[in-house]
Amino acid sequence: MLHVTARAAAAAVCAGLLMGVVACQRSAGDETAPMLTEDHGLLVVPAGSPLRQQLVVQPVGAGDTARQLQLPAVVEADPADVTNILAPLTGRVTALKVRLGDRVRRGQLLAVIASGDLAQASSDAEKAQDAYNLAAKALIRARGVQQAGGSAAKDLEAAESAEVQAKSELDRTRTRLASLTGASSAQGGTLALKSPQDGVVTALSISPGAMVNDATATLMTVANISHVFVAANVGEGDIGLIPRGAAAEVTLAAYPGQPIHGRVSEIDALVQPDTRRQKVRIELENPGERLLPNMYATATFTLRASAGAGVFVPQSALVMNNDAISVMVEVRPWVFQRRLVQLGDETDTAARVLSGLQPGDRVVVKGGVLLND
Repeated sequence: MLHVTARAAAAAVCAGLLMGVVACQRSAGDETAPMLTEDHGLLVVPAGSPLRQQLVVQPVGAGDTARQLQLPAVVEADPADVTNILAPLTGRVTALKVRLGDRVRRGQLLAVIASGDLAQASSDAEKAQDAYNLAAKALIRARGVQQAGGSAAKDLEAAESAEVQAKSELDRTRTRLASLTGASSAQGGTLALKSPQDGVVTALSISPGAMVNDATATLMTVANISHVFVAANVGEGDIGLIPRGAAAEVTLAAYPGQPIHGRVSEIDALVQPDTRRQKVRIELENPGERLLPNMYATATFTLRASAGAGVFVPQSALVMNNDAISVMVEVRPWVFQRRLVQLGDETDTAARVLSGLQPGDRVVVKGGVLLND
């Protein structure tokens, strides 16, 4: 909504100019003709009044009106395509194969870590495999002996139990070794960290020779930016005006004069506690990876009011009355009534009236300040 002070100042200037014109016309014409009369709250502009030359009356109608909303935005990587690389064990970085900002491919070697924990896990798995092989052979022999009638049933049962326990221990050690290596490969006590996806190294916190002491610490981050989000920040007063699927035009400081068109794909279900704004995200394809995370952008949305929701009047039809806003409605030819209105969406040239007017009402769109005075 336009600032009330600005609207009142503009109305005062306009009224002064129009009153001066009217005064000049009265001095040159019929000085006995009244400007206007009041009859039970109605303002009547009689024949011969110079006001008839200054007033412009038009009907108002319902329909859509559009306004543009420009919001600050920033380029973000899709969180679903951002992977933090961790080493789930302690050790020393013996080789680092990438640098910050490098583009990597799925399965590409990122770093090599020598780890005593991994060596122990590999040794446990080898021991468990050997124990299972021995138990499996013993079970085969026990079954053969029993079939030949040379052993008791309890000997076969003991062999079967030993084989089951050996298999359980083998599964446990294999699972632990797999959890330590993940998508990477291991040989003895050496862990080769590999990229789980195509992308760009956007964060790096290790160097050759560094010790990895925290298995929960992120060593590096790989982000796939073949498509990105542009996250726009919607103020609390505009929340709900931008639906999912709404069209948007994105301009970036890095590429002036090259607008990109997209649609809103995600809307946060909360307001950010620090900025008091809601994030809406526009998903964009990123061929050539020109759009980089953290680039500044501006997102422009075209907001359209619902059909039938109020009527629309020019800004020039609005008249200030203290803290209220009214319009002058022509109820009969050259007979006007002041009506208080409640406004909704506004542009620089028009305003949506939520109450006080009906489609087809004739309102003063120029010179209303003269009737107000």
